[in-house]
Amino acid sequence: MNITLPSTVLATAISLSFATSSFAADAVKPIGSVVVTANRVEQPVAEALAAVTVLTRADIERSQAPDLASLLARQAGIDLVRTGGPGSLSTINTRGSNSNHTLVLIDGLRVNTAVQGLFDFAHLPLAQIERIEIVRGPRAAQWGSDAIGGVIQIFTRRNAVPFLDARAGSYGHAGIDAGVAVASGDWRFNAAAGRDELTGFSATNIDAGPYTFDADTDGYRNSHANFQLGNRIGGQEINLSARVADARNEYDQGVSQIRDRQLGLRVAGELRPGWSHELLLGYNSDRVDSVEPFFVYGFASSRLSLDWLNNIRLDDRQQLQVGINASRESGRASEFSIATYDLDRRNTGLFADWSGQFAAHRLELSLRHDNNSQFGGTSTASAAWGWQVSDAVRLRASWGQGFRAPNFNELYYPGFFGLFKGNPDLDPERSNSAELGLDWQVGQGQSLGLSAYRTRVRDLIAFQGEDFKAINIANARLDGVEADYHFVRGAWIVAANAGWQRAEDADSGDALLRRAPRKAHASVDYAFDCGLSLGLDVDAVAARPDIDFNAFPAERIALGGYTLLHLRAAWPLAHGWRFEARVENLGDRNYTLARGYNTPGRSGTLSLRWEGH
Repeated sequence: MNITLPSTVLATAISLSFATSSFAADAVKPIGSVVVTANRVEQPVAEALAAVTVLTRADIERSQAPDLASLLARQAGIDLVRTGGPGSLSTINTRGSNSNHTLVLIDGLRVNTAVQGLFDFAHLPLAQIERIEIVRGPRAAQWGSDAIGGVIQIFTRRNAVPFLDARAGSYGHAGIDAGVAVASGDWRFNAAAGRDELTGFSATNIDAGPYTFDADTDGYRNSHANFQLGNRIGGQEINLSARVADARNEYDQGVSQIRDRQLGLRVAGELRPGWSHELLLGYNSDRVDSVEPFFVYGFASSRLSLDWLNNIRLDDRQQLQVGINASRESGRASEFSIATYDLDRRNTGLFADWSGQFAAHRLELSLRHDNNSQFGGTSTASAAWGWQVSDAVRLRASWGQGFRAPNFNELYYPGFFGLFKGNPDLDPERSNSAELGLDWQVGQGQSLGLSAYRTRVRDLIAFQGEDFKAINIANARLDGVEADYHFVRGAWIVAANAGWQRAEDADSGDALLRRAPRKAHASVDYAFDCGLSLGLDVDAVAARPDIDFNAFPAERIALGGYTLLHLRAAWPLAHGWRFEARVENLGDRNYTLARGYNTPGRSGTLSLRWEGH
């Protein structure tokens, strides 16, 4: 594959990068949060040449979000699709791209399922999460396949002190999480475990069709645990981590059993002055077994991976990162316990990233080559430029390529009564993206980020061939603008974001399904002197298209826009205890995320948290 950089972007970057500037390279700037997902190396968010959102443990707890999917849906550039209540399939679209165009990492390990290519956010509890990094825009040159729309990396909780989190709420919700922490010398150990149960509500409504709809209550339960064991030997930090989740999700006319497993070993440190490395060995597996009245089926996948990243400081202004990634992933599909396919494939990726600071300008260049045993080799590249116009204003521009390898279902699924068959001759999906951004420190405690992007995706895979066979047929245009604002002063915390996007089929001009052309979120928090804090969240989503499969032939319909209000409060008690209360959907609005699937009405949660010392 030829790698071409648009001449206008290249010329602009070169001419501006060496323009005379009155701002010194070592001007003092606030460090702020640190992000590692953008370029696979720790750097301040203020230096990342990408649209980045970082959610810390404090942000997660202050939000009192009911689950991970709901928390992500309130971030810039993300649309949520959920087919039912808690525990139902929960996927996201980043910047209008498909749900399998966002690479998801947990503690550095890729967790997109090899069977479907996406990640289901329904079964990772927020109580297990320490930090979330969201990078919008292509990152294939750093991470490889799937990172067309962006990358989301989730870091599991590494509690330094014991904690307890008990909760109860609407729809029969009851849950508890607890954690312990032990440290001795260079050794440290922490572990957490928990369980959630809900009686739920009916996953579907009559719009789902007479053969699917069943007006019962569909429950959910989830048992989960994680642990980390770490030590420092010489100049090397060694960490062993594990994560498990077992869930049972009821849906109309069926029930699914879900099992997730993850194990990782990380060794990191300095090899010599100016040369540090990170070695990560990981294994993860996921399995879903579903039973319906007349059909039993299952999907399972696993991945064994090795990543070795080396960060070399060339001088005071430049650094180079080089690395290798090797993985073997397996996929299995079955019907009535009989395997329809049971296959594996291997991938090896080599990548390099150079960055340099020259006066007020910063440049980044990245290149990666992947060789896959199924679809062969592909190369991707990216380039980014940033200009610190003043202490308060930074401009940035970037260009990047992306690709997505076909998943096992798209390649090998034998079909359902001869329909929706896979195609082993599929080519990877490929994309080109360009972005312009402005980061502005408006004043003390205030920041504003603006991004405008343009993405073109070709060879989109769709089940639109003969008998709905998978083929490379579609192309997509994804254009948009995002704004992200933060204000912190005294007792006030305000956060708001808004997005305008056009996501459409480039061949037909039809808008892509379930992507909102306009979306906004705002939250306001106030802390009283007595410790009581109050918060209000507002979600506003415009109408977007979906498909009515009950019509013959199927026809496009519109999902209505909606505005939701959520109210929350927190009271600190004695000895590390805190009481929290939250009301979701305060106005009891009816809204739809997917045609035929229900969403919760007005509902509440009470929580009691404790953190030791």
